[in-house]
Amino acid sequence: MKKICTAGFILLLALSGAADARHHKDKTPKNQAGVFDYYALSLSWAPNFCSSHSDPGECGTDKHFGFVLHGLWPQYVNGYPQSCSTEKLSAALKDKYGPIFASPDLINHEWPKHGTCSGLPAEQYLELTAKLKDGLVIPQNYQQPAAPVRVTNMEFAQAFKAANPSLADGAILPFCVGGGRFLQEVHACYDKSGASLSCSASETHRSQSSCGKASFLLQNVK
Repeated sequence: MKKICTAGFILLLALSGAADARHHKDKTPKNQAGVFDYYALSLSWAPNFCSSHSDPGECGTDKHFGFVLHGLWPQYVNGYPQSCSTEKLSAALKDKYGPIFASPDLINHEWPKHGTCSGLPAEQYLELTAKLKDGLVIPQNYQQPAAPVRVTNMEFAQAFKAANPSLADGAILPFCVGGGRFLQEVHACYDKSGASLSCSASETHRSQSSCGKASFLLQNVK
């Protein structure tokens, strides 16, 4: 009987420890600057955006954009932080880094919602954003397609890997709209130093659910 009681006490301690661990995990600060797991560089596919929007910065008749910078987003393994401070961007930084975005107003949205969660000074965050954007080579077939391009998830990832050999496996994820028929954007995942790494399992699952058909379409650049 004593052995049984001892074993039961040990089991109770183990369960209590597991509960404490879960409680501690749940107490991880959310929306705290610098507290995140990795970055996702988000590039929107402008032809899809412009099929339902008329933003003159991105969708003017003289623009002819393909992939354009949406933002550099700090990510948790599950979910993401947002609006971690009320720090404002200086006019000088807006003038310097605004042109890396297709729309001049986008920097005013991306910094307060995502950039403030990086834990970096504003200029370092924007410098890293520009560096990662410029360092990701867009596959030739996806740069300025005159006709729609149909691809599978695997073909899409392989094309980016061929154009960027240093990419980690699972570092490129497409996201689709229209029931999985049309490409909306691509995420490229990086660690906090800017080195390529595999996106989290939850992001991978979300990508696969988003682009869940056998193939999807990149609308042509007009």
